[in-house]
This record gives sequence, C-alpha cells and structure tokens, in this order.
Amino acid sequence: MDLEKFFEYMNEQKTVDENSNLFETFHELAQEAIKITMEINSKYHTPEEIVELFSKLTGKNVDKSFKLFPPFYSECGKNITVGKNVFINACCKFQDQGGITIGDNCFIGHNVTLATLNHDINPNNRATMHPKKITIGNNVWIGSDSTILPGIIIEDGAIVGAGSVVTKNVSKNTIVAGNPAKIIKKCC
Repeated sequence: MDLEKFFEYMNEQKTVDENSNLFETFHELAQEAIKITMEINSKYHTPEEIVELFSKLTGKNVDKSFKLFPPFYSECGKNITVGKNVFINACCKFQDQGGITIGDNCFIGHNVTLATLNHDINPNNRATMHPKKITIGNNVWIGSDSTILPGIIIEDGAIVGAGSVVTKNVSKNTIVAGNPAKIIKKCC
C-alpha cells in the first residue's frame, strides 16, 4: 500500500484488520521509523541535523524552530505533523499511525506518550486495531510522564499536569491533571 492510500485510510479512522495490507504497511513504516529514530538516538546531532532527521522521519518539512532532545521513539513517523516552535523533551513515544498533529508553540515534557491506536477488546481479534487521531492545539504544555489516549483533542492554551492520563478532550486554556485527568482550573 502506498503512503497516500495509507493516509487516506487512516484519516477515515477505520478499523485495521490484522490480515490486511494496511497491517503490513504498519510494519514496513515501523522499520523505516526504527532506522531513523536509531540515527536520531545513537549520537549527538546539531539542532539543524535534528530538524533534518525529524523531517525525514515525518516525510514533511519541519520548521527550523523545531527542537527535540533525544531519545525519541515513533512506531510510524509519517503521520506526525508539527507546527512552529515545538519542543519535544527526552524519552517521548509517539504511536502515530492514527495521526498526531501538534500546533505552534507547544512544549511536550519528558517521557510523554501519545497513543493513537487501541487493540480490539475481543480476545479473538486482539491484533485488530482502532486508530483515532490526537490533535494538540497551539500554545499547549504537556507535562512529563503524561499519556494522551487515542482520539483526544487538547485545545489551544491548555496545560496537562505531569503524570496525567488524558482520557477526555481538554478545553481551551484549561489545566488538567491526574489519572484520569480532571479539570484543575481555567488559566489565562
């Protein structure tokens, strides 16, 4: 399956059957992502080289204002889109087959996981996956060790407290924290 058809299918958020061509495409893209992230993680790179390598990983031109502190992990890479002035701290894991969009001026703390896939709840179909895109607005700060679950939208100006598990959408200019994350207060 070519990349265009992959994006088309994934953007429709349809179920991915373990016996499908798409399932095979997952594995092919994962191998490419592993190769690129190993390069990112294996030695020092200048900020300019990081931008170049992340652009290669995503298949999109990443703005020169992008910053990443390795190590970084991705299971696909090609379904990540980042805006301008985005900072991703060390040890983040992006399961991006379902799509991850990060707006401008966002800070992603240490060891944040963005997960866009769920496995089927039926044990006989456990390898079947259900993709849901994660969308992060502008000026968002996600604290260290947080997990953002499939399908979540975090609106502009929101803050996710460290160690949170985000199971519901986060409104604009809201601070959430906890497991599951709950509204702490409005900000700004």
